[in-house]
Amino acid sequence: MTDKKVWFITGAGRGMGVDIAKAALTAGHAVVAGGRDPERVRAAVGEAVDLLVVKLDITSADDAETAVRAAVDRFGRIDVLVNNAATAQMGFFEEISLAAFERQLTTNLLGPVTVTRAVLPVMRGQHSGLVMTISSTAGLTGMEFTSAYAASKFGLEGWMESLAPEVAPFGIHTTIVEPGFFRTELLEDASVSYGDLSVDDYAERTAETLKWWTAQNGQQSGDPSKLGHALVTIAGVARPPRRFMAGADSIGLAEQKIADLSEQIGAFRALSTSLDYDDARV
Repeated sequence: MTDKKVWFITGAGRGMGVDIAKAALTAGHAVVAGGRDPERVRAAVGEAVDLLVVKLDITSADDAETAVRAAVDRFGRIDVLVNNAATAQMGFFEEISLAAFERQLTTNLLGPVTVTRAVLPVMRGQHSGLVMTISSTAGLTGMEFTSAYAASKFGLEGWMESLAPEVAPFGIHTTIVEPGFFRTELLEDASVSYGDLSVDDYAERTAETLKWWTAQNGQQSGDPSKLGHALVTIAGVARPPRRFMAGADSIGLAEQKIADLSEQIGAFRALSTSLDYDDARV
């Protein structure tokens, strides 16, 4: 890839997508900024010579293919795909309907799959590229009230980990970005939903947990502008990391996950290693 890259960013009308697009433009790159409402994207990102705004519902294969064609027609290539668009379905598992759970998986997992499927032929043809997918610490460790969101992000990470060796022979890199709490619009009404069912046994906990989540909006420690510039740095190195822990809180959760796994492995190591056929032991 040349020093000037073409970035294709989903969800560029709000939240992290705006900051990532602005950081890439500031660094001298070309940006294809996608969103359901192109006018909202234009208003959020601003005007730039090397900016192309495209209509993009990430769950629509037609939208994805049309947006990719427009990007190639304008800039000739796509060097960095940022799968950023997402929503957050929060709530206790039994208070989330099956339809709501499915919508979360469709947006957060199948959406990036749909867009990446449209972009990969371009990257294979140019024998280079970086697929950068925004996950979450919820894709690394689960916690109460995030079952649907975590399921979508765990799935996203499994897909990305498996994709990496498949596309590496074509000169394509992949990076999973795991942000901690960043001060974006993810917890505002347009991006977050809470359980659409009511179960009496959860009522008190739901009320208290909702208070905590709503209080976090606007108080998160992470600066999305700094994250945007960090991703530009990562995209500029010869060997982008398979994973990028975004934020000190993200590193803390990852280190705790490692410690928990180590403890769980050790607790039943003898039983775990006793399960082969006897004649298979060396």
